[in-house]
Amino acid sequence: MAINKTIEMHTPEAEFGEFQSKPSRRKWPAILIIIIILAALALTAYYLNIIPSSLFPQLHKSYQAVFLTNGQVYFGKLYRDNSQYPTLREVYYLQVAQPPQQLQPEGTPPANINLVKLGGELHGPQDEMRINRDQILFIEDLKSDSRVVQAIQQLQPTK
Repeated sequence: MAINKTIEMHTPEAEFGEFQSKPSRRKWPAILIIIIILAALALTAYYLNIIPSSLFPQLHKSYQAVFLTNGQVYFGKLYRDNSQYPTLREVYYLQVAQPPQQLQPEGTPPANINLVKLGGELHGPQDEMRINRDQILFIEDLKSDSRVVQAIQQLQPTK
């Protein structure tokens, strides 16, 4: 004659089934580590210009002047600064027109300087330039009250 004894153990799982109302305390450190890793990856991708800048246009509000080795100066918003080919958007440039007038007493004709938006040229470029970093002499941030920025704001369509 064999006696079968079963020992019942009372565990929280046995009382409440498989459903728990709160996540276990062991899961919180793992979730926190995952959040920190994702945040670090997002910041690294933003810093390395992997994330398209068009996703965050509000982060880039100021205009820059980009001076090139050929003497040209372009104005716009510079993206992917650390890349071999930084991208300039909302591009403007200066166009100097010398009117065919007789020389004035000073000996120099008056220059007519216009700010021109990129895109209206014969070849019809898009309003974006990718510039070889080797051709950039230097970059200047423009103040919001500069004459160039004020002229750009006047040329932009009202929203």
